[in-house]
Amino acid sequence: MWKALDIDTWIAGRRSSLDAVKGSVSGIIGRVRAEGDDALIDLTRRFDGIDLTGIAVTDDEREAAYEQVDTRLVESLIEAETRITEFHEMQRPDDLWLREIEPGIILGQKVSPLRRIGAYVPGGRAAYPSTALMCTVPARVAGVPEICCCTPPPVHPITLVALDIAGVEEIYRAGGAQAIAAMALGTETIPKVEKIVGPGNVYVTAAKMLLREEAEIDFPAGPSEIAIVADGTANPEFIAADILAQAEHDPRAACALITTDAALAEAVGQAVERMAASAERREVIAQALENSGFVVAGDLDEAIEAADIIAPEHLSIQVADPLAVLSRVRHAGSIFVGPYAAVACGDYASGTNHVLPTAGYARQYSGLDVRHFCTTSSVQIISREGLEAIGDTVEGIADAEGLTAHAESVRIRRR
Repeated sequence: MWKALDIDTWIAGRRSSLDAVKGSVSGIIGRVRAEGDDALIDLTRRFDGIDLTGIAVTDDEREAAYEQVDTRLVESLIEAETRITEFHEMQRPDDLWLREIEPGIILGQKVSPLRRIGAYVPGGRAAYPSTALMCTVPARVAGVPEICCCTPPPVHPITLVALDIAGVEEIYRAGGAQAIAAMALGTETIPKVEKIVGPGNVYVTAAKMLLREEAEIDFPAGPSEIAIVADGTANPEFIAADILAQAEHDPRAACALITTDAALAEAVGQAVERMAASAERREVIAQALENSGFVVAGDLDEAIEAADIIAPEHLSIQVADPLAVLSRVRHAGSIFVGPYAAVACGDYASGTNHVLPTAGYARQYSGLDVRHFCTTSSVQIISREGLEAIGDTVEGIADAEGLTAHAESVRIRRR
């Protein structure tokens, strides 16, 4: 179960499953495009075994959900929402900034929120109220006026409570690739969105990738993963606990320990096997551990290089001098520094976002934040004085390109 990993093979395995499902996902998208709500109802019956009496969750259902959730848990969700809001408000860019770079030339940037976004919150194996908060709070902070959410039926009461705390009023019973298609294309019940965010299984991720011409997405976010960079000072019990925490998410979750100490790798393996045997979700964990293991690096430089190649969703740094490693790491969705920074803290209540790129996509994408819900427009304010300052340059380059009308549009103003 606990084995040495080949990094290239591990990375290839994280992405190969997308290609395997694209054909079936394309068929689902085609049905939703052609049949709208009818396709959602039929596919929900087929995949979830549920006969929908309504796709949209009513206000009464959302309010009644509070009666089914323990008061202390509601309070915890409110506290988590507060921390998530505070962190994301720090990311919020200025709506408009202008700067005079020389007399007569003022440059700047205008930031505008998207008009309508869709969030996907997984269900099925477990309820994910934390994901409901992570997907929707940054959109609200960004100023998006219309936020909707799709989540598989039966919708968990705790998910409804979390969405209500986040201020989301549009909630739909739809899961899987068909939910992504509904938000991207629009149906009779679900209006089309401009962008879709949120994690999901391989079918959800494939649907997001295939529908990018219809609606922008955050990034590919598939089964959870963690890489841990550790030296001989690390606590093997802490590392094993972090590995099991990721492994319990999904049978396709994956965990990689990158260590400079072979003895630590062995100790972690023993702790993982012992702790997994008594874990509540041990069947899921056992499958995920088949995708997991360790790499013994020659030194810390080699360990950091390996972590950057993996570009993991979660990176845990458990070494004697973690800040030195932090300063050198380039590619990771979210970074957890030191032995007490459990990844679960970021999953729930530290305030950072847990919707993150997986399968090495952290090399190209950033985790979900306020900027995902905004567009930017450059601004220029140019006076006659400013036009004179750059006029010769503009005309000369335009003429060299053979775009004489461009040059004339400046000359006519300077005459």
